[in-house]
Amino acid sequence: MSEPARTGEETDNRPAEPERDEAEAAGEAKPDEKPEPTLLEQMGGVSGLIYSSVPVVVFVLANAFFGLQVGIWSAVGSAIAITVLRVVRKEPLQPAISGFFGVAIAAFIAYRTGSAKGFFLFGIWASLVYCGIFVVSVLVRWPLAGVIWNFLNGTGTAWHKDKQSRFGYDIATLAMAAVFAARFVVQRWLYNEDYTGWLAFAKIAMGYPLYGLALLVVVWAVRRSDKRLKALAEARETEEADIEAQLRVKYGRPPAQEA
Repeated sequence: MSEPARTGEETDNRPAEPERDEAEAAGEAKPDEKPEPTLLEQMGGVSGLIYSSVPVVVFVLANAFFGLQVGIWSAVGSAIAITVLRVVRKEPLQPAISGFFGVAIAAFIAYRTGSAKGFFLFGIWASLVYCGIFVVSVLVRWPLAGVIWNFLNGTGTAWHKDKQSRFGYDIATLAMAAVFAARFVVQRWLYNEDYTGWLAFAKIAMGYPLYGLALLVVVWAVRRSDKRLKALAEARETEEADIEAQLRVKYGRPPAQEA
């Protein structure tokens, strides 16, 4: 007796779970997954580049027309306004908060020194300190470009064990150090010459734009390291497979054949 044909209802009621598993295995993106932020987004985006220059411009203009006290309070007020604006617009707060504290410290120094150029003194010496830190990290063979990038992305320390990857991060770290060194040399000279207006211009021009050029070197080092580590991992897997095959042949244990 032949087996009775299945009805359409029975066919439609078959579980669809395997299909969903296959879809997930194929790497379909989940609706709640968000793309990883880019370097520019981590810096605060284009708006962050603009916001960082506003307090400086406000300070210089207010100081030129209304005096030092008005310039100081105007710069602090603009930094507070920017922070509040970013809170309202639900934008990244880290760049705004760090920028606010930077402006507050600069304003305090300008108030204590009684000089408009004192507003830039903190940033000048901070550049020298950052330059030294980056150079020292290369000398101790833990270049900060590699440490910071891989820490933020949770990729471990495999890059540090590979000499070529570490060399690439050395170059990227020295590029960052060169940026801070250039800031210190140029702005320190302008400070000594009492060129307050040019100090403001240099602070803006040698800020995010110059920092962005150094980040291009960091991106190069990251891609170079990722490609290198991927190739090493593939070579290691191939080597392990060859060793396993040789052991099977040596001890008479051929690989299991599929049924």
